[in-house]
Amino acid sequence: MSEHQPPSLATAGSVPPGPGPATPLERGAPAGTAGATPAGPSAPSRRWGGGGAGRNIGLVVALAVLCVVGFATGGERFASLDNVMTILRLAAVIGVLSIGMTFVITGGGIDLSVGSLVGLTSVWASTLATQTMAQDTHWAVMVFTALAVGTVAGVVNGVLVAYGKVVAFIATLAMMVAARGLAEIIANRQTQIVDVDPFLDVFRADILGVSVLVWIFALVAVAGWFLLNRTTFGRRTLAVGGNPEAARLAGIKVQRHTVSLYALSGLTAGIAGVMMLARTTSGSSTHGTLMELDAIAAVVVGGTLLAGGRGTIVGTVFGVLIFTTLTNVFVQNNLSTSAQGVAKGLIIVVAVLLQQQLAARSRRT
Repeated sequence: MSEHQPPSLATAGSVPPGPGPATPLERGAPAGTAGATPAGPSAPSRRWGGGGAGRNIGLVVALAVLCVVGFATGGERFASLDNVMTILRLAAVIGVLSIGMTFVITGGGIDLSVGSLVGLTSVWASTLATQTMAQDTHWAVMVFTALAVGTVAGVVNGVLVAYGKVVAFIATLAMMVAARGLAEIIANRQTQIVDVDPFLDVFRADILGVSVLVWIFALVAVAGWFLLNRTTFGRRTLAVGGNPEAARLAGIKVQRHTVSLYALSGLTAGIAGVMMLARTTSGSSTHGTLMELDAIAAVVVGGTLLAGGRGTIVGTVFGVLIFTTLTNVFVQNNLSTSAQGVAKGLIIVVAVLLQQQLAARSRRT
């Protein structure tokens, strides 16, 4: 039944035709109110406070408060266009990682290996053999190498979790350690300088005054939002994360879909590896260190449930911007990294507590 059509007699009050008490529709009540329950004063608060709009409004307010604090303490130095571009460039790499992490967590999993995969893909894409091939053919060889390595590693994670029945935490922890070790072996614990000038020219350029890396983050975020909210893949991800057994009974190939989620996370790690190559002009096994924790933190603060079944790309983007802006405010005020860690920890705890309250409220209603 279309939401613009009046309810039929069979559905208005679920009252069968024939003798009996008149339905609201028969008594002349408006069609939109037939069989309806009074919303009461708490309905708007549930709609805005517990829904996605309410969570996003809260994130906007938190980001605005951070900006006010930054302006109050840093003045025009914080509000300058150069500083804004710095924040966005710093957010770009972790933002791309966080988009992939959103899908994995929404699907009921976790991926601790993405930071190490950034290091591995940057090293593999900047080896002498890869750069020589790129110079002889096209710089896209480096990009393809990074994306392929990240995706293959993600598939391995997915196969271990879905078919090997290894707990996601353990499987991705093993990949985190193995990928970092493999990166060190390939690079011989040395930094590999990128000498392919066309590659650097493309990825270090600006479009309309904005870094290409920021545009890549924006494109990945838009693609992620569309994939999660407007495709069958996104609906299956929500179903698998909410109740895998029910999803299986509904005909969803849960194992295959789980592999796809980890492959997607590996792909975004490969994209982030390319972005690190461009930003630092080098490949290193140390790239991406602890980025997996930053990505998970941004996803959780953004409103994606750690238990799975609910995810938000918009919230993840705001989560990334909140943490990046927080770091910038601390740097502007010459505060220690230890204080930054404490502040991030408090934000994560508050976000998880709010998630628990919202989940409990939704169960009661």
